[in-house]
Amino acid sequence: MNVFSKIEHALRKRASKWLFRHRGAEPGEVFLHQRRVFIMPTHPGLFFCVMLVALFIGAVNYNLSLGFGFTFLIAACALIDMHLTFRNLAHLHLSAGRATSVFAGEEAQFELHLINRRKHDRYAIWLDFVGEGLPEVDQATDVAGSSTRSVTLSTPARQRGWLAAPRVRLQTRFPLGLMRAWSYWQPDAKALVYPRPEPDAPPLPLADAEKKDGQGEAGQDDFAGIRGYQAGDSLKRLAWRQIAKLDAEMDGSLVTKYFEGGAASEIALDFSRLSPTMDVEARLSRMTRWVIEAEARGVPYAFHLGDTHLEPALGPTHREACLQALALHQTA
Repeated sequence: MNVFSKIEHALRKRASKWLFRHRGAEPGEVFLHQRRVFIMPTHPGLFFCVMLVALFIGAVNYNLSLGFGFTFLIAACALIDMHLTFRNLAHLHLSAGRATSVFAGEEAQFELHLINRRKHDRYAIWLDFVGEGLPEVDQATDVAGSSTRSVTLSTPARQRGWLAAPRVRLQTRFPLGLMRAWSYWQPDAKALVYPRPEPDAPPLPLADAEKKDGQGEAGQDDFAGIRGYQAGDSLKRLAWRQIAKLDAEMDGSLVTKYFEGGAASEIALDFSRLSPTMDVEARLSRMTRWVIEAEARGVPYAFHLGDTHLEPALGPTHREACLQALALHQTA
């Protein structure tokens, strides 16, 4: 990055903070009116302006009618390009869609809707999240006239809890690339981030001493088969041999091993029973792993965390309630 690029980046960053210093999350549908769309020449556009000045000076010095005509012609093209670039972004309607729940360490995905209520098509609109520490990953899309286009942007989910969508930058250089029009939007969307599952958690705890065969830990004794990979599964349990055999048939999908035998009559996941020497986040991580393991093996489990007490159950609703409690647990 040269000196001019660094100066431009710093000025753009300061201007962005000044223009949007009081703007928070924008609920509902947002309209990009003219005052929200900014336009400036790009680096090729600045070079184009210098070339225009040089052509005009040469035409004046040598009194060239053809030089004047050529200079005014390409200047008119630049003006038309400026109008089309601005029109390509202005008067769009924006709305936030769904945000998927993820585990800490994964990528949270936010669905964004671009609504074009004008008759003309819009091309090469680039969207990305902007903010401190966020990677600059742009995604381009076209929006046909009188239609809606959905775009999904990703951002790292580093900590558990609610993750608000970062600020979205929309920009375009269509059609000639001489001008750059951009705007900012703060979607009113958030994703729930679950604690990161412990990679090598101990076996599931037993609620009582009763077992089917009188020995062994819950669901850890006998190999029972393979199943599709689920988020949070340990890499040590990936069925590599089956993956290699079934790669063509399963379109590269991962599968993991699961075990049966020694199953407890009831599983209880109790935060208070974990070792107090463990860090709070480590205990939440272990509880998350146990919830995933219990669901994968089909073992009903009770859940106790703070004021949350759930009876033994199975299924997506029970799993979601447990993971949400873990994600939103407040540390003292």
